Amino acid sequence: MVTKIAVIGLGYVGIPCAALLADVDGFQVTGLQRRSKRSGWKIDHLNAGKSPFEGDEPGLDELIARVVKKGSFKATDDVEILSDSEVILIDVQTPTDADHVPRYDSLKEVSEQIGKRIRSGTLVVVESTVAPGTTQNIVQKIIEEHSGMKGGEDFDLAFAYERVMPGKLIMNITSLPRIVGGITRKSANRAKDIYTKIVNANIHVTDILTAELSKTIENAFRDVNIAFANEMALVCENLGVNVYEIIELVNELPNRMMHIPGAGVGGHCLPKDTWLLRFGLNEYGSHKMEPRFITLAREINNLMPVHMALLVEDALDKRGVSIKGATVTVLGIAYLENADDTRNTPAAAFITALEEKGARVVLHDPYVREWDMGIHEIERDIRKAAENSDCLALVTKHKEYFNLDFDDLKTVMRTPTLVDGRNVFDRDFVHSKGFEYRAIGKVGIA
Repeated sequence: MVTKIAVIGLGYVGIPCAALLADVDGFQVTGLQRRSKRSGWKIDHLNAGKSPFEGDEPGLDELIARVVKKGSFKATDDVEILSDSEVILIDVQTPTDADHVPRYDSLKEVSEQIGKRIRSGTLVVVESTVAPGTTQNIVQKIIEEHSGMKGGEDFDLAFAYERVMPGKLIMNITSLPRIVGGITRKSANRAKDIYTKIVNANIHVTDILTAELSKTIENAFRDVNIAFANEMALVCENLGVNVYEIIELVNELPNRMMHIPGAGVGGHCLPKDTWLLRFGLNEYGSHKMEPRFITLAREINNLMPVHMALLVEDALDKRGVSIKGATVTVLGIAYLENADDTRNTPAAAFITALEEKGARVVLHDPYVREWDMGIHEIERDIRKAAENSDCLALVTKHKEYFNLDFDDLKTVMRTPTLVDGRNVFDRDFVHSKGFEYRAIGKVGIA
């Protein structure tokens, strides 16, 4: 007996999930991806048995090659495959706009596509992170409207959020606990049965709103903790103290786990999930409520790339160079080390802040092949990226940056300055190489 599964959205969640399911005997999985100039190449890449990700993803390359060779996985842009699917997973992006309102264009589109093709008895699972209340108030209503069916009676609907992270896609899906919420207990249990085939950890069954809230509160909690670390880094800079030494001292105490500050918070989840929580609260709650604490955390974390630009300006000023007209080489475009994921990367806000100050920006990243800020070319050769540069500014902690040849880079740079946004370098070592040095949480603005 073969179970046909469709996974809509072949990104950092959809691809590893689809491949893992396709590795299960009795599952036939089809990945559905819109064919566009930006992402359509993924279909051909996957059907050739290759991962489309540039970063380090242990086990994924081999897994994709295996399930494609086995014939249990394929990718397509043909939405008609939904008509023949018994299980449908939704893994499309759910960004927020400039006013922090969720942009559900893709989610609504695929819900309509499902509604027009769904057959009786199908299980639909939303894995995309959404504002609390979205699965029932948007996804379920659209499917019901276009299918004429009733959720919980004619088809089952569940929400089961992912906890993936670039560099740990397979490990996080298979080894971390999973929370599954359903519009009915039957819907939740059907979804749980699917995940038991690929998850080697506890799978908790609950109602759908609790599951949605668990995801957004989980990420808001992390966002708040990072914001505290970032603000304490600014405090330490101001007082001329090394925040990383303080973090070590604080964390010696059991049950203390102070987070690490940095150049900014990126990724698909943290920069937006706080806003999704806020939106769901105000859209579907019993009354209007402004969650002040998590909103402040967002403001602090959004400040960090701007602060990085101030550190660049200060370092250049110390060397007698104006930031206006200076060339700054940004090291790292991805939001996370050793990955090619640029979603909501703090590099974007940092570059904007530099250019508003009149700086010319050069980009370097060993993994990123393309980016929405397409006016900038991404240089892969670190030496070329540093030619005639007035400052190296590290935003992403890629392993390639750990052993920079400062002696060589100094020979091609115009002004040897370095701003460290991720605590990669030792200040005394960098100074010994003749570089002016600034860092988040270590060296304040003079």
